[in-house]
Amino acid sequence: MITATEVSWRYGANPVIDGVSVTARPGRVLGLIGPNGSGKTTLLRLLHGALRSGGAGRSGGGGAGRSGGGAGRVVVDGDELASLPSREVARRLAVVVQEAGGADTALTVAELVLLGRGPHLSTFQRTSRADHEIVARCLARVGAAHLGARAFAGLSGGERQRVLIARALAQQATHLLLDEPTNHLDIRYQHEVLQLVRDLGTCSIVVLHDLNLAARYCDDLVLLGDGQVAAAGSTDEVLDPAVLEPVYGIGIRRLDLDGAIHLLFRPHEATEERTAA
Repeated sequence: MITATEVSWRYGANPVIDGVSVTARPGRVLGLIGPNGSGKTTLLRLLHGALRSGGAGRSGGGGAGRSGGGAGRVVVDGDELASLPSREVARRLAVVVQEAGGADTALTVAELVLLGRGPHLSTFQRTSRADHEIVARCLARVGAAHLGARAFAGLSGGERQRVLIARALAQQATHLLLDEPTNHLDIRYQHEVLQLVRDLGTCSIVVLHDLNLAARYCDDLVLLGDGQVAAAGSTDEVLDPAVLEPVYGIGIRRLDLDGAIHLLFRPHEATEERTAA
């Protein structure tokens, strides 16, 4: 379980996240949704420690810069995230971020996934047969066992996302956090990647732009607007047009078909014109 209490982050005098509290529960997928600039990625970075809610960011944590600062608490399975050593954080939290593409790497898929074993190795310890067996199992789990010998740089977007998730799984962490894992993927791969995340059965947090994907694959949602929580709860509760429209500024119609939520969108201008006619 990951629990954030009143976390905030600002760049200089500009707040990006302001007093946000969220809880990600074991075995469930929590979606972070909201318009561009609402603070979704910043919140995710706070939740996995790339930005420290107590102030300083981790090395390489998304370019917080010296002007960044935060407040609040993030607790992972009862322990303060800020108090955990980096290696222990990596054992508990596996992260797949947008900039982790590695398109120019010369590594094979198996070699890239093997990097996920790093948190379990000492500084000069070599990987073992057990580590390679874990890599093979993780690749099989994401349906990419046949890609092990392939160059990662030569994979399609959907294949790369599977491999990056396999690398995260190789960490054997208890939590998985993903920043827009469907970005730049076609429809088929969007659904395949999110179904994979859902089938893992781990505590997962995913940043999503597409509300219909969130409706299909998330158990719980946190809707952000201007860096604050506009709504939080089950997918059914949050995906209410009366809740969504003020945040997104667009007309929304919800259809419940065959036990699934489908959202239709229309600009307010079109709504007003039709009403006037």
